Amino acid sequence: MIDGARFDHAGIVVPSIAEALPFYRDTLGLLAGHAHHLPDMGVDVQFVGEGSARVELLQPLDETSGVARFLQERGRASLHHLAFAVDDLAKALRDLAAAGYELIDQQPRHGAEGSVGFLHPRAAGGVLIELIQRRY
Repeated sequence: MIDGARFDHAGIVVPSIAEALPFYRDTLGLLAGHAHHLPDMGVDVQFVGEGSARVELLQPLDETSGVARFLQERGRASLHHLAFAVDDLAKALRDLAAAGYELIDQQPRHGAEGSVGFLHPRAAGGVLIELIQRRY
């Protein structure tokens, strides 16, 4: 249904990027990329790694965001989502909706590295899936 979807990254919610980053950067040796401040999504983001070995660290900005609630429910850092790059995000979301998949986003929205859209975990057996159309 979605032609050419490619694994992009795994998202991990952490209480503090500053505290989590040394493990991924110094212990695992993953290259730290740019940090992003996304107040409309209620998170700060730090990518580490390159190519298909990328991890997105997500830190809630306050107690009210969905990411904050996710962290509170688990009480610790935890895998949040899997992300797949697509060439035409708007079309992918339309096609998934038409096929009956439950979406969080009906339309693409701004993300850290391009346009994103999320499928509800019920659409993928309990896993939150992010689709991303990168800017570059």
